[in-house]
Amino acid sequence: MTNTIIGSSIVIDGEISGDEELVIQGTVKGRIVLKENLFIEASGVAEADVETRNVSVSGKLTGDVHVSEKCEINDGGKVVGDIKAPRIVISDGAIFKGNVDMEG
Repeated sequence: MTNTIIGSSIVIDGEISGDEELVIQGTVKGRIVLKENLFIEASGVAEADVETRNVSVSGKLTGDVHVSEKCEINDGGKVVGDIKAPRIVISDGAIFKGNVDMEG
C-alpha cells in the first residue's frame, strides 16, 4: 500500500480521515482520523486530535492522541497532549507533556 504524504511546504487546516497510512512532513491543523498508521516526520507538525491504529512522532504533535495499538515518540519528537494507547514507547531524547491512559 502506498503512503499518502503531506509535503514539507503543505499546510492543511481541517479534518483528515481515511483508510490508508499518512506521512506528515508539513503542517496539519484540525483533526486526523485514520484506520491505518500515522507518521509525523522530523519536519512535520500536527496541531490536531489524532485517532488512528499506530502513531509514530519524530516531529511535533500538539493534541490528544487515541490509538488502538501503539504510540511511539522518537528521539527529537515532541508530544503535548493526552495519550490513550495500550502500548507507549518514549525514546531517549523525546519530549512528552500530558497524561497517559493505557487501559484497553
